[in-house]
Order: sequence, then C-alpha cells, then structure tokens
Amino acid sequence: MSKILIIEDEASIRRVLTRILTEENENYKVDEAEDGLIGLEKIQAEDYDLVICDIKMPKMDGEEVLIEVKKIKPEISMIMISGHGDLETAVNTMRLGAFDYISKPPDLNRLLNTVRNALDNKHLVVENKILKKKVSKNYEIIGESKVLGQIKEMIEKVAPTDARVLITGANGTGKELVAHQLHEKSERAAFPLIEVNCAAIPSELIESELFGHVKGAFTSAVKDRAGKFEAANKGTIFLDEIGDMSLSAQAKVLRALQENVISRVGADKDVKIDVRVIAATNKDLKREIEEGRFREDLYHRLAVILIKVPALNDRREDIPLLIEHFSEKIAVEYGTSAKYFQPEAIALLQEYDWTGNIRELRNVVERLIILGGKEISKEDVQLFASK
Repeated sequence: MSKILIIEDEASIRRVLTRILTEENENYKVDEAEDGLIGLEKIQAEDYDLVICDIKMPKMDGEEVLIEVKKIKPEISMIMISGHGDLETAVNTMRLGAFDYISKPPDLNRLLNTVRNALDNKHLVVENKILKKKVSKNYEIIGESKVLGQIKEMIEKVAPTDARVLITGANGTGKELVAHQLHEKSERAAFPLIEVNCAAIPSELIESELFGHVKGAFTSAVKDRAGKFEAANKGTIFLDEIGDMSLSAQAKVLRALQENVISRVGADKDVKIDVRVIAATNKDLKREIEEGRFREDLYHRLAVILIKVPALNDRREDIPLLIEHFSEKIAVEYGTSAKYFQPEAIALLQEYDWTGNIRELRNVVERLIILGGKEISKEDVQLFASK
C-alpha cells in the first residue's frame, strides 16, 4: 500500500484530492495536513511514499517544506501544487528536488499520471539505495585494530548527519574509503557521491570544474556546463586533496558552504544547492594556513568533524586481514583461486616499512600472487617483495 500525504490549507481542495486518489486506487492510503508545520510533524512520524504539497500556505510555505523533507527523508517523492501566479516558484522547486508540480485546479488525468510516476520514482530510489548497500563491499574498511575501530565508530555516528567532515592522512591510507562509507551510511545514499581530485585539475580550470560555466565565459566555453556541485545536488561532494586548491577556488567553496549557493563562471545568477561536503587532504592544513596557502575560515567550515586515517605502520595488526582481503579480491579479478600466505610470510610483511601504506601493500600482494609459488612463503616475500 502506498502512503500519501496531502498538505493543503484549503479544506475543499484536500477533500477533492483525497477522493480522487482513493477512488483511483484502493491501495492508496491518504492522510491530510492543513499547513506545513503539521505536515512536517506527520512526515517525521510516518513513512510516506509521496507528499503532495501546496506552494502558498500560511506558517510555512511549500518551498520550505520541500527543503526540510529533502533533509530528513530525501527518498520521499514530492509533488507541488501551484496557483497561476506561482509557476516560477514551482519551477524553482524542481531544482530543489520536487518530482513535479501541478497547477490549480488540478487536471484529473495529469494528477493521476504524475502520482503514479512519482510513486514509481520513489520505489526506484529505494531500490537503488538497497543496491548501493549491496555493492558497498567495494569500499569496505578492512581491519580490527583499536584505531580503526574508533574510526568506524565515528563513521556510524557522523554518517546520518549532514555535518561536514575533513579526512586527513598520508597517501594510500584509504581516505576515500572513509568518504564512501560516510556517504553510503547517510540519508543521501540514494543520491550521487561526486568525487573531485583537486590535485589533478589545473588551477585555471578548477572553478569551472566545481561550479560550471556559461557559454562564452572563456575561450573554450562553447556551451553552458553544470559543475560538480550541481551534479552532487541532494547528495555528497568529495573534495579529495583539497589542500591543492587555489585560493580563489577556496573562496567560492567557502561561499557555497556559507550560503548554499554557487554561481557558474561568467554567470550573473546564483544556483541554490543542497550538498554535503566531505574533504580530504594529505597536507598539514594548519601549516598551509600559516604559510598563506589555505584559508583559515574555510578550514573551520570543513573541519566540523575531523577524521585522521592512520598510516599502515601504525596498524600493523591489520596486515593479515588486509592480505587475506586482497588475495581474495585479486583471485576474483584473475579468475583463479586465492593463494594461501604462510604465517612466516605474513609475519615478515608485518615488519616492512610501508611508506606507501595500504596501496603499496595491495601492489605487493598482487606481485607475490603472480610471481610466488602455490603458497606464498617467506622466501617468496624475500625474493619479490624486497624494498
């Protein structure tokens, strides 16, 4: 049964919509709310599949209701009802995440078709969310060390919130795994996680990449183009290696965090966004601030929650589990059986200085699987994994 909530201050319109929907499909259970505040209370208390909401209402208008719903239960489809003079506002609600809008008085066929499509969309979003949880093993954090346990516990606490997170740690430690876990365990998991490697984008292109541009903004801008922030709307943007971002781009990111708006390069109009920001860096940002290469105000905006990912040398007790994980994963990639690592081989690998962290360990395990014997011995490690 599909549960539908109608938020409308005019009782006559509520009654008409309820009658149309319940007569159309006996599997529609319809509730009513006479204003936005009551509607939000019902949404928090019940699991609705669809909300039909008037744009113009006392106490709390439809646009405000939409924004709040997308924060607390983003999987709910919302249809906005607009009067003749509210069309511009109705179109704007689509950018904020509304499924569609219907003009008053509602056309019967359009209403029913839109409701069916919105409910189908909601089911697709939920299925996608379930599917993402199934494939999340690609971003599983392997290890049982105390320090890793603390990180996993922090992820469980922080992920359901919209708090911004700054992840620090050396290259190859798995900062991106933490970012993916934060997103997949969040209420935004049904929406995109957009990754941006700030170190890989030339400084003169970073602003266009992040915020988009309009046609003619610069020589190669032959058409309008949305940026990564717009692509991540309602989801998460992961700014990897943010310490390499230019100061001018930092200023625009700061504005996006402060005001929830961005402006495309060369544009006059602002674009509203609803994006959670997760950032990562291998640099000491406090030192970068002292040397004038990073904005202190941006640092404090990003580092609401600070997660430091340890070097592999600081969690050597996790190496046996990591070796087993990589051996099984590589076997699947090669279509072979996983190779057994003898205890002496694992013990020797635990003594190595892993300057390249987990990424280096993975490469060494792959090399040993290719070049070693049927079982990986201490001698194989000495031959093929030497520094």
